[in-house]
Amino acid sequence: MAPPNTNSQALISQQNHDDLLLSKTLHGYNFDEAHQQRDSFISKLHKKDKEFTRNVVDNYVQNWKEAQPEHETEADKVERAQAYKAVANSFYDLATDFYEYAWGTSFHFCRFRPREPFQQAIARHEHYLAANMGIQSPHRVLDIGCGVGGPAREIGHFTGAHITGLNNNDYQISRAKRYAVAAGLDSKSNFVKGDFMSMPFDESSFDACYAIEATVHASSLEGVYGEAYRILKPGGVFGCYEWLMTDKYDPTNPEHLRIVRGLEVGNGVAKMVTIKDCLEALENVGFSIEHAKDMGATDDKIKWYYPLEGSVRQANAFWDYLTVLRTTTAGRAATTYMVKTLETLGLVAPGSAKVSGILQTGADAVLEGARLGIFTPMFFFVARKPAAQ
Repeated sequence: MAPPNTNSQALISQQNHDDLLLSKTLHGYNFDEAHQQRDSFISKLHKKDKEFTRNVVDNYVQNWKEAQPEHETEADKVERAQAYKAVANSFYDLATDFYEYAWGTSFHFCRFRPREPFQQAIARHEHYLAANMGIQSPHRVLDIGCGVGGPAREIGHFTGAHITGLNNNDYQISRAKRYAVAAGLDSKSNFVKGDFMSMPFDESSFDACYAIEATVHASSLEGVYGEAYRILKPGGVFGCYEWLMTDKYDPTNPEHLRIVRGLEVGNGVAKMVTIKDCLEALENVGFSIEHAKDMGATDDKIKWYYPLEGSVRQANAFWDYLTVLRTTTAGRAATTYMVKTLETLGLVAPGSAKVSGILQTGADAVLEGARLGIFTPMFFFVARKPAAQ
């Protein structure tokens, strides 16, 4: 896809301006970069605009009109896919504070070694991606769907490369910028508002790009992979951990469809696709696939989903116990109950408990899909743009 023309750029600029105003209205005082790190999880929920939060939650849920996923039409799926930006943007406006509270600032899963602390495993997962891509300090690298910048900061520290984070959510961008300053990486990183289906960068701008559990939010993988191909220099490399349905997934199985619905609603995903779809998309846009492997389908003693499963005995540090206790089925239910109580007392914005319930649905679906082997959040690939154009 070519860069936007002048008229398109004016429209995008106006849309970005409107998005920013809406985000500031929703998050209120939390949006101020000078103050956001000082507030607790409950304080952040308390300071959100009460009426606007309720409206955002209700509008988000309406993206799944048919209660029974097996009765959903192709037209419904197409309509939701076309609304991918609004679906993902609304989801992360609602979910970001919950994610940071329960998981940290790197919003992804990872594999675990025995006696390996949680945050160390998260960092190793990011290092593995960067090392297999061959990222080096002179490189200019794009993080596609950067969240609040956790992986960008870690990979920046690990490689010395300059990292540009691309994100369509203003609240997350504001937090990523603040965290980069605190980490002393503001001169080696920047964070840009933009749609990864139409990236605001010229052709051949980056030596490498990566996405960690982010491009699942795209309306089509071929579209976002095509943009990754366009912005890479000849010979540039694209690395990714992708959310996908495996070969064990049966689209005619009602139980599988129920799990897919939970993955979509509970994680802001317009439409889940398969490993086959992913590999075909890469090849169709011109990439040469160098590595491709489902990192979740292993015989690891400690499963990647152990924090959701509640295997407290697998935790290896004091803070890991707190993380696991928050992310277990019981812990997630307790968070929802706590938020619902605070909402009843008027201490947090209406709709906050509904958000917690949505995230609980998503986590349950991840766990069910993982146990059945029909879902992976870490299909790993490294693909390269040919050097000769």
